Amino acid sequence: MARFGHARLAFGDRVLWDDLDLTIEPGEWIAVLGPNGSGKTSFLRTLLHQYPLSSGELEVTDAVGYIPQQHADDADTMALRGRDLVGFGVDGRSWGLGLRGRARRRQIVDDALAQVGAERYAGAPLGVLSGGEQQRLRVAQALTADPALLLCDEPLASLDPANQQLVVELIDARRRNAGTAVVFVTHEINPVLPYVDRVLYLVGGQFLVGPPDEVMTTETLSKLYGSDIEVIRVGGRLLVVGGEDGHHCMGDAHSDGAA
Repeated sequence: MARFGHARLAFGDRVLWDDLDLTIEPGEWIAVLGPNGSGKTSFLRTLLHQYPLSSGELEVTDAVGYIPQQHADDADTMALRGRDLVGFGVDGRSWGLGLRGRARRRQIVDDALAQVGAERYAGAPLGVLSGGEQQRLRVAQALTADPALLLCDEPLASLDPANQQLVVELIDARRRNAGTAVVFVTHEINPVLPYVDRVLYLVGGQFLVGPPDEVMTTETLSKLYGSDIEVIRVGGRLLVVGGEDGHHCMGDAHSDGAA
């Protein structure tokens, strides 16, 4: 679905990563982790061809879907319906003119709404929908591209645990049913840990790639950070403590100190 070869991304003297070799396989779920400013969203933007690599190679499938970050003021207007939001995923790709083009667009939107079970509020204004319902519609929007690669930028932010689980299950259903690869940027690995095949961990211009059990350990993260990091496992959940100023903590998304 995508392949980085000896890839480097830098902005002036600031290097986000260098000599990255990574192949993303069909049906694979890769979680992209790291503290704020480590380059997680920039990684997605290279896959979207918004940021060119500083050096190296990148090949990406043409069939890419994108779930952006959700912000509290995204649904200020009452004029925009759920169906309209999903339809934005179709706009920008040409389906022809006239009745045939409009009918094709409507069919794609209906199919995407059905995939995420959002038909019942497709006609509702976004302003009356919950955060979980809005995010369900954003998943549908991304699915209008019939993606072979689905890029997710903090899709669980601002959601309670129940809606986090719902969104994760929708994305996983697409992966299982269509073989879609998932690249999932997050600060909180626990909601997706059972689904993740590999972790790409970015920090301070360095990176690690591997299965969660290999990357998410005290020894490997301490080496990557160059300082003491502790990975605590409690009841099947991970808590990462340490880093510069103690800012980096991956525990419950709603606990004090969660990053």
